[in-house]
Amino acid sequence: MNRILFVFLVFLRFQDAECGSGVHFTKHPSNLTVSQGNGVRLGCAVQGVSEPEIIWMKDGERLYSMDQMFLTLGEEHWETFHSVRSVQQQDAGQYWCEVDFHGRTFSSNRAWITVEGVPHFVHEPQDVASFPGVPFNLTCAAVGPPEPVDILWWVGGVQEGQPGPSPSVLHIPGVNSSVKFYCEAKNTRGISVSRTGTVHIKILPSAPVSLHVLRMVDNNVTLSWKPGFTGHSELSRCIIQLSRRSVRRWDLPQQDVHVPPHVHMLSGLRCYSNYSVRVSCVNEVGASPFSPWMHFTTPESVPSAPPRNLTFDLSETQLSLNWAELREEELQGKLLAYKVQWTLGGEQQEPLLFKENAAQLSGGGRFFNASFQVSACTAVGCGPWSPPVLVLPASVQVQVQRSHMWVGVLLGLLVATVVGLLLTVLVQRRGKETQFGSAFKPAGPENSVSFTAARSFNRNTSDLHESTLDSLGIDHDLKNKLEDVLIPERLLTLGHVLGKGEFGSVREAFLKAEDSSVQKVAVKVLKSDITSSGDIEQCLKEAAYMKDFHHPNVIQLIGVSLQRRPTQRLPVPMVVLPFMKHGDLHTFLLLSRLGEQPFELSLQTLVQFMLDVSRGMEYLSSRNIIHRDLAARNCMLDENMVVCVADFGLSKKIYSGDYYRQGSVSKLPVKWIALESLADNVYTSQSDVWAFGVTMWEIMTRGQTPYPGVENSEIYEYLIKGERLKKPAECREDIYELMHSCWSPVPKCRPSFQHLVDQLEALWLSLSPAPPHKEPLLYVNLEGEEPAAAAEEEVAAGAGSGLSWNVPWQSHDEEKDWLMVGSGAALAIGGDYRYIIGPCGEEEEGEGGGGGEARSRDCDDEDDTVINV
Repeated sequence: MNRILFVFLVFLRFQDAECGSGVHFTKHPSNLTVSQGNGVRLGCAVQGVSEPEIIWMKDGERLYSMDQMFLTLGEEHWETFHSVRSVQQQDAGQYWCEVDFHGRTFSSNRAWITVEGVPHFVHEPQDVASFPGVPFNLTCAAVGPPEPVDILWWVGGVQEGQPGPSPSVLHIPGVNSSVKFYCEAKNTRGISVSRTGTVHIKILPSAPVSLHVLRMVDNNVTLSWKPGFTGHSELSRCIIQLSRRSVRRWDLPQQDVHVPPHVHMLSGLRCYSNYSVRVSCVNEVGASPFSPWMHFTTPESVPSAPPRNLTFDLSETQLSLNWAELREEELQGKLLAYKVQWTLGGEQQEPLLFKENAAQLSGGGRFFNASFQVSACTAVGCGPWSPPVLVLPASVQVQVQRSHMWVGVLLGLLVATVVGLLLTVLVQRRGKETQFGSAFKPAGPENSVSFTAARSFNRNTSDLHESTLDSLGIDHDLKNKLEDVLIPERLLTLGHVLGKGEFGSVREAFLKAEDSSVQKVAVKVLKSDITSSGDIEQCLKEAAYMKDFHHPNVIQLIGVSLQRRPTQRLPVPMVVLPFMKHGDLHTFLLLSRLGEQPFELSLQTLVQFMLDVSRGMEYLSSRNIIHRDLAARNCMLDENMVVCVADFGLSKKIYSGDYYRQGSVSKLPVKWIALESLADNVYTSQSDVWAFGVTMWEIMTRGQTPYPGVENSEIYEYLIKGERLKKPAECREDIYELMHSCWSPVPKCRPSFQHLVDQLEALWLSLSPAPPHKEPLLYVNLEGEEPAAAAEEEVAAGAGSGLSWNVPWQSHDEEKDWLMVGSGAALAIGGDYRYIIGPCGEEEEGEGGGGGEARSRDCDDEDDTVINV
């Protein structure tokens, strides 16, 4: 009784609210029963609203109609209809109208549309997989209206029994071969036929396919494969058989892997070993045949053990060293060289490299009392060091062995003698002038010992004196060119490493001027362990070219400095450049797309970047300078967001992942290199134009890698077939036509940089009627307290501060000693051994081989000045 009263009060309150607002429905939709395929129309009318939006609802969801019309029945009185021209089963359901008024929703009464027609299936028979002769059931269900609905089964084209009410379950006692089946549903409106199902007989699965190595990290290899035909039964596991081709095939245990996924990691494999693997998969019936053997080789690693049995033979003229070769499982890679390090008088000497397990060093006497160790090196690095061996003449060794018993007695006598001398000196208490100063004070009230140096001295002969150009023995003309840009090392304070590569590093630094002001700069340092006189002279020649560059879109040389280190005979050249606050263009483009806070770059801004690069390249080409490594990563952004072309000549020392090693002597940025340069190693200003077109593509794609999906080793074949970079998304046709013209297979048909500047200036003006000056940018502060690595493997850029684009340099650890062995390896004499790297990035053996000198291949002798990259 209370519940009825409550409902009645709620109804009265609703009616009062509706009447109080003045909004009410004068017509409600009514229940309809209609045959399938016929038309139907529902209507409702509302009063009290000016120009209302009446919404039709079905089963709680809004209906969207493009042809809904409203009819006016009077002032603030409207009517609308919902029509269905051909009713189907999916149109059946509950309908009503809704209208919003001042934040309140008013609803009409609800009505049902019931659709009568042939039965429709709510459960159709599904495929069945079974063992031969095993019984199973089939299910089929259908509904009206109208009801009732009867089900009739057909198996193998033959009627099974009589019709029965829905739902229907058909029992099959078992089959021995595949058979088709379906069901029919019938009511007073007609008959519906279900999908046709199949009874499959479970069989053995087929062999897996597409077995391949998904990834390979150290001695862990991840395999991936696809299952073959499953035999109409779910696969439960797969069997992996692994063999090492140097041993008996079945000595490695097979592994069971639960699937899916069809991926498995093999761990604990030997480095630099040949393996074979095959896979079989198992279902309820049994195991499939094995896939074909797939062969792979694990990557190299550093040797796991030091060379053993290091011995020496010392004569008056030479020192001979011998040691045992490492076993294959210890080497873990292809032997490149043996590295010998030695100390003399407690000082570390320059390491030596030898390709055989023996060494002949001239001048035997100078190795007396030296300590030697040896390590084996692969392309990955050098292994552990052997125990140190002290070099002594044979007679001395015998005496040392016999005198071990007298060591205690001699040590005692030595201590007694020292104590006696010290007491004598204290008693005499007199001053003594030595070659180093006054060792003792005159007699006085206090007994004390002091030392006052008469002059500074150092036991190490490698006292760090300021390095000068005169100490290098370089060409006189080159020395004169660099005199006014040589910066004393004492004025440079090196900071953390900003970026590093195979041949050197870039460091943050502070340059102190003569007026004590400090300037933040970037310093490129050639890697110390591969420097030679030839390297230094070539580096300084390239710096001399940069000295004469004066253009707002070409990076300006600040100076050159020579860094002296205790363990080196020659100084390390350092090139001092402006610190580019906003980093390189490639990183900037990547951060706009993939950074933590992506930002938009207008088309006018992107064209301005292209225009800056083209102006810088036009300046270089007018001075007969060929860049050979033009790319977005080698273009820098200064504090005013002006793009400067950089890394001409010196960038060959600091390569990144964009380079592909061609042969074994050099690395080339093949995705930026022109077709004729790849084919014939010919570089001209037209080949720089090709690279500029690729740089335009990088800018339009905001830092994407060119030729996605094409390997570096496949680029030449890809280009020779006429393929080129595809038009970037949202790139204007005229911009793509301009960059595409840079990739003509005929170099003379490519536009000049002057033509490119004219075209881009016209394009920039068409984007904005303003005078051609830098577009105002929305500056965003992306600065953090710590440098962070940028997105994608190619990223390395600069750091900055303030309200600006801040592209952090990628931070690296300090350089580590590592080995780079080429055909120019030579024997070391006197601890002054280094690889001689040619100015074009190649190493060639010197004639004779015995002296160990290496010579460099000459660069192009054409009219254009070639800056090596």
